[in-house]
Amino acid sequence: MQVRIQPDRSQPAGPKKYSCREGGAGNPAALGGMARIGRIAAALWLCVAFAPAFAADIDPATAREFWSLRAPRASRPPEVGDAAWARSDVDRFVLGRMERAGLKPAADADPATLLRRVTFDLSGLPPEAEDVERFLRDPSAAAYEKIVDALLAAPEFGERWGRHWLDVARYGESTGKERNFGFPEAWRYRDWVIDAVNADQPYDAFVREQVAGDLLPARDAAERNRHLVATGFLAIGPKGLNERRPEQFAMDVVDEQIDVTTRAVLGMNIACARCHDHKSDPLTQRDYYALAGVFRSTTTLYGTASDRANRHPSDYLPLVAAWPPAVAPAPMPLPEARPKARRRPAASGDSSKIAGIAREAAPSGATNRVEGPRAMGVREARPIQCAVLAHGDIGQRGAPVPRGFVDVVLPAGTHGVPRNASGRRELADWLVDRANPLAARVQVNRVWLHLFGRGLVSTPDNFGRTGLPPSHPELLDALAVAFMDDGWSVKRLVRRLVLSRVYQLDSRAAPEAATRDPDNVLLSHASFRRLDAEEIRDAMLSASGLLDLQPPHGSPVSRIGDGPLRRMGLDRRDAALRKRSVYLPVVRGFVPEAMELFDFAEPSLPIAERDTTNVPAQALYLMNGAAVDGAAHALARRAAGGRVADRAGRIRWLWLETLGRAPSPDESRRAAAFLDANGGPLRAWPTLAQSLLACAEFRCLR
Repeated sequence: MQVRIQPDRSQPAGPKKYSCREGGAGNPAALGGMARIGRIAAALWLCVAFAPAFAADIDPATAREFWSLRAPRASRPPEVGDAAWARSDVDRFVLGRMERAGLKPAADADPATLLRRVTFDLSGLPPEAEDVERFLRDPSAAAYEKIVDALLAAPEFGERWGRHWLDVARYGESTGKERNFGFPEAWRYRDWVIDAVNADQPYDAFVREQVAGDLLPARDAAERNRHLVATGFLAIGPKGLNERRPEQFAMDVVDEQIDVTTRAVLGMNIACARCHDHKSDPLTQRDYYALAGVFRSTTTLYGTASDRANRHPSDYLPLVAAWPPAVAPAPMPLPEARPKARRRPAASGDSSKIAGIAREAAPSGATNRVEGPRAMGVREARPIQCAVLAHGDIGQRGAPVPRGFVDVVLPAGTHGVPRNASGRRELADWLVDRANPLAARVQVNRVWLHLFGRGLVSTPDNFGRTGLPPSHPELLDALAVAFMDDGWSVKRLVRRLVLSRVYQLDSRAAPEAATRDPDNVLLSHASFRRLDAEEIRDAMLSASGLLDLQPPHGSPVSRIGDGPLRRMGLDRRDAALRKRSVYLPVVRGFVPEAMELFDFAEPSLPIAERDTTNVPAQALYLMNGAAVDGAAHALARRAAGGRVADRAGRIRWLWLETLGRAPSPDESRRAAAFLDANGGPLRAWPTLAQSLLACAEFRCLR
C-alpha cells in the first residue's frame, strides 16, 4: 500500500492552534465530537450539582443495593397475551413490556429488508444480488437460520465485531497529542482482536489476556506470543510525549489505563476519582490509587524512538523465540527509559516481518543485529504502593494505598494482590469473575446496542448513578446469566438475538407507538439507523466489485516506523486501498476524510457508542468524492458486463446489488427514461450508479 507519510523535521511545536479540520466549529465532521464533549460536560455538571457526595467510609453493602451493583439473576419471562407471537424468551420479555404499555409489535420485516439488516449487522457488508434473489425464493425460518450461521462462521464477522471492540479499546496507531509518534506494531493488536472474535474466544478469556496475557500460562510459543500481543490493549493509548516530568507522564499513562479498563469492562469511569472521591458513584480516591498501584507496578512498552521531540522513548515487547536469549533485548521500563539511537529500516524491507535494524547504544558495544517480531504490550515491574495524590497533583503526596480493586463492585476475596506481584493477574480474574455484577451486563448491553441501535441501558459506558437505568432490567439480567452459562460466547449471544422475532420487525412504527414511545424504548418496531463509516465505504467497494477481502499483513504505519508523524495521506490509485476499512491506518489526528465525515470513533477515547450526524459535507462527499465516482464507474461496468443481457435485468441487478431489493415498477420506468435521456451508456450508467450509492437508502438500514 503506497502511503505518503512524512517524518516531522520541524522544530518542536508551540501552543496548539486549532483549525476547522481539527475540530473547530467550522468543521461539520467535528460536530459529533463536540456533541460528545457537551454531553460529558453536562454529566459532570449534574454530577457535581445534584448527586450526593459519597464519603470515603461509605458502607459497601448499602452501595451494592444500586441496580448495576447487584448480581444479575435470571427470572422467568412474563406471561403474554399474544403467546403465539413470541418465538423466544427474548420476545416474551419485550412483548410483556409492550403489552403493559398498551402497544403492539409492528409487522415482520419483508425478506429483502431482513436479509440486508442481518448481513450488515453481522458482517458489515451488503448481501450480493444473488444472495437476495436466493432468499426471496425461500424466505423460510430455516433458510434465515442457515444464513445467520454462515454469517457467524465467516471471517467478515470478526472484522465487523472486532471493530466494535477496537472502538472501546481506543485503538490508534500513533501517540497523538502534541508530539505524534507512530506505533508501527499496533496492527498486531488489531489482528489479534479480529482473530479472537472469529474464534469466538470466551469473553472472560478475551478480557484476561488483554489485562494480564503476559502472566498467563501458554501451551507453546505461538500461544505465548498471542498472549503478549493481547496486552497491547494497555499500551496503545495516547501518550503525552511532551510532558517534562517523568513521574507525571507515568501517572498519566496509568490514568489512561485505568480509564480504558474500567469503562470497557465495567461500564464505569473510575478515573474520575483521580483527584477526589467520585461525586455520584461510591468510588473513592483510595479505590483509584489502589488500582493505580497495580498499573504503576507494570512496565508499559509502547515503542517510540528516541528523538528530540520525544521525552519518553520506549522499547517494544519482544515476542517469544525471536532470537537467542543471549542477544535478546531487555525491554526498557516506563518512564525511566534511556534514549537509543535508531536507524530507519530500508523502505523496501518487509517491516511487518522484520521490524527494523537498530544499533544498540550500549557501553559494551553490542553488535548490530536484525530484530525479530515485536509487539506493544506490558510486563511486570517492581511492585510498589501508590500514594494518594491530593487533586491528582504529584507534588501533594499522601499516604500510600495497598494495591487492590474496587470493593464496592466486588470484594477482593480470593483475588487479593500478592506482595511480590503487580496484581494484574488477579485484577484480570476479578474483572470477569462470575460474581462481578457488571462485566456480563456491560458486554450483553453492548451487543444489544449494535444489533438494535440502542442499548437496554442507553448509556452503555455509564452503569453508574448518572447513567440511565435499563429499559428491560429482567431481560438484561436473563441475557447476562445466559451469556455466562453459554461460556461467555459472543457468537451464541448474537445468534440468540438475531433469531428473535423482535429483531426481525419492520421499522415502520404504528401511530400509537410513535406517539407514546417516540424513542422506541419499548422495541415495538425496528430502529432505522445509518450505516457506520466503515460500512458505507466497504459497501461501495463491495457493490462496485473493487473490494479485496484478503486481509493485509501489517499496516502502512509500520513502514514509517516509530518516529514523529507530520502528515499522512493515502494514494487513491493504490490497489491496497481496496482492503476493508478496519485495516486502514488509524493515526490519531489523521483519520481518513471519508471515515471522519461519517463519525468514525475518536481513537483517543474509549467509545461505546458512536455519534451519528447528518451534515452537508456528507452529501457533498457522496456527490463529488473521487472514491465515490470511481466506485460508481466500476459498478456501472459490472452492470454492463454481467450475465444479464437486457436493460431491464441490468436495472434490477443494480438495485439488488446496492439497495438489497428489487426496484419498484415506477423506479424501473424512471431509470429507463433516465438512461434514454442522458447520452448513452458510458455517461448515463455511471450517473445512475452514483445516484444509488449516494441515496439515503443505500447508507441506511430499515
